[in-house]
Amino acid sequence: MAGLQRCLESKKFTLIVSLPANDENLAAAALQEGADALKVHCNVNHPASGTLFGPLREYETVFHNIRSQFKGPLGIVPAGSVEGARFKDIALLAAMGFDYYSIYAHHLPSFMMNESAMDRTFAISDQYDLNLVKSARRFGFTALEAAIIPGSEYGTPLSFADVMKYRYLVETVQIPVIVPSQRKLVPHDISVLHDAGVKAVMLGAVVVGRTVEQMRKAVADIRNAIDRLT
Repeated sequence: MAGLQRCLESKKFTLIVSLPANDENLAAAALQEGADALKVHCNVNHPASGTLFGPLREYETVFHNIRSQFKGPLGIVPAGSVEGARFKDIALLAAMGFDYYSIYAHHLPSFMMNESAMDRTFAISDQYDLNLVKSARRFGFTALEAAIIPGSEYGTPLSFADVMKYRYLVETVQIPVIVPSQRKLVPHDISVLHDAGVKAVMLGAVVVGRTVEQMRKAVADIRNAIDRLT
């Protein structure tokens, strides 16, 4: 069993940090403040952070340095399109120390569904019919990333309407649901998401900002809220 699945199964609630830049200092800050898992990016234009991530080969050294900092789950978004997910790159990921990949379902080529060396997660957007996720559990995915907030609403507060959708996904997909911080998640949101059956939050640029100091505060605040769960 790879790292992310074990983490989601063994912990009451998992804290993942999606780094706004492939930066080992940001990674260190997130880990020091209590992140259970990290996620990095390559070959993708990331709208929430406003960052264009280059090809995998540009980050080999920094990814090695991030991997050396901890033994927990390390994931990667390997592409921002189905054409951009290159077989030769995907074949390198496990050997580079990645435990899981994270990618939108419409960016996920069929060959990646046969990946057995890593845990596999997929994301859905606000454009998806939520009923389609009923079929996902047949394909052996580790988790669903519920990226269902429209881009025009990034950074706004969590609402009950959001929580109902997350709960619907928990009940429907029957695999762990991860909520990325498209909303401006704050500590008192954690107990609400936990009660809805969500298994993890993934803090990204909307919450953690871009500096080490912002990262430290944001991760520490959410870590404290998770540790208070009963």
